[in-house]
Parts: sequence; structure tokens; C-alpha cells
Amino acid sequence: MKRDFLTVSDLASDEIDRLLKRAIAFKSGKDAHACPLIGKSIGLIFEKASTRTRVSFEVGIYQLGAKSIYLTPKEIQIGRGETVHDTAKVLSRYLDAIVMRTFSHDTVTEFASHASIPVINGLSDLHHPCQALGDLMTIIEQKGRLSGIRLAYVGDGNNVANSLIEAASIMGMKLSLACPKGYEPQAGVIERVRTSSQADITIGRDPKEAVSGADAVYTDVWVSMGQEKESSKRKQTFKKYQLNRKLLSYAHERAIVLHCLPAHRGEEITDEVIDGMQSVVFDQAENRLHTQKALLEFLLT
Repeated sequence: MKRDFLTVSDLASDEIDRLLKRAIAFKSGKDAHACPLIGKSIGLIFEKASTRTRVSFEVGIYQLGAKSIYLTPKEIQIGRGETVHDTAKVLSRYLDAIVMRTFSHDTVTEFASHASIPVINGLSDLHHPCQALGDLMTIIEQKGRLSGIRLAYVGDGNNVANSLIEAASIMGMKLSLACPKGYEPQAGVIERVRTSSQADITIGRDPKEAVSGADAVYTDVWVSMGQEKESSKRKQTFKKYQLNRKLLSYAHERAIVLHCLPAHRGEEITDEVIDGMQSVVFDQAENRLHTQKALLEFLLT
């Protein structure tokens, strides 16, 4: 039976633990020449431009011995009116898996419901689960554990925040979020997590309160792709949520700084923080490659 990875909650805690251990092994160079996916073909359907997601998946697929085929709506018939249903059915006959980077999360879920091959959510407007796997790996590298770790998230309650909520609840982390009114994480995600686990999730308005004593501090851009028309309003709303040296000082003295990138330097994060000694954002970016390799191997072997 095929497995999809559309949200972090599609995996159990023991499966995530196994994936992270495999990702760490990949990064160490163990099995560097193994090609468990040799002969397989994986499609990348991207509605949005991408740096990390596209490159990390293409490189990872190549390193696993498979072939990637990059597709945009302009290059396939879905961009000219062919239904998601028909596209999913046809591509399932040619490919072994699909990675999708879309605007609407409904597009990913609809595609997965009609595909007979694994579908991976490379990013949607509601979830960014592949990013969360890389985040978890980075925290383990730096802190040696996940359970009991205090993670603070400051800024827009967006797709990254939604996936962090699921990841934290599954892996036993304490997550404090500070978001402006009207920019909280998706209510359905919060309700589902709180009713299905012993999640330690708090959502407030005060960045200092969220960051206080944190082992890791995370932020993301204030204006994501597709929100450009709201740029001025968002920048005004979020200006008190900048991750700067003063805000970081409220965290644990050995706290690490996380950002999923791309960063708008001088907006949600300052140069001195993202380039500072506590920043691990580029390790975090690299870890997308290793966790996605482990995920592909898990779903396809």
C-alpha cells in the first residue's frame, strides 16, 4: 500500500525517529555509494519558484540512483485545463513518486487521492513538512535530543509554523509561538494536535515571552510568495516581531537560531543574528537534502 507525505502527522514518532537516524547516516557518508532507488523516476511538479526544495530534491534523487523530471504547470497539460484527477492517473503510470510544491494544499491532497504512487508535499500554503524534517534533524545535531526541547517561533503563523506544531507535538517538544492577532497558525491544525496528543503548544502575542528560556528560536519571512499585495501591511504588523540581538538575549544563552530561508535580512531577522555564532540556518538548509533522501528511501523501498 502506497504512503504519502502531505503533513508531518502522516508519520508516527518512531518513523520520524528512524528517518532522522537514516538522514544522519547519509550526512556522515555512510552508504554514500548506495543507490536504493536505481531505475526509478520521480516527478517534481512545482507551481512556485524554488531554490532549496528543488535543488535538494534533484540532488538527493540523483544520489539515490533515481531520475528526476522537473515539471511546471506551463509544461504539462494541467496548466491548460486538464484535471488534477486525470494528471494524477496518467503520471502514476509513468513515475514512481511525485513531489509537489503548490499554492493550495487542496491541490496536493486531491492529487494524492487519485495517484497510485507516493505523493510528497514539497510545500503548500498550509504545510511545509519536508522543512520540518530538516528542522528536527538540525535540532538533534545541535542539542542531542528532541523530547523536552523548548522551541520558540516568532512571526507569521504560516505553513512552516503549522508543520512545526505537528512536529513538536509528535516528538515531545515544547513549542511557544508569538504571532500578531489575525496571523495565528491554522486553527484546524492546532485543534487536531491538541485533541490527538499531549502537545505542549502555547500561542501568544509577546515575542519576549515566547523566546524566554528557549533552546531554539525560529522565524520566517513576513511576506511569502503570493502575499506581495499585502507587503506594506504585513511589514507594519510584524515590525515588533523581528529576531534581533535584543530578542535573542531572552533565550537560553546557548540557544540556536533557525530560519527556513530565504531570509529578508533587516526585516524578520537581522544580519548580526543570522550570521552570528548561534545561527545554524545553513546547516538547517543542508539537512533538507539528507532528510529528503531518507524520506524517499522510506516511501519507495
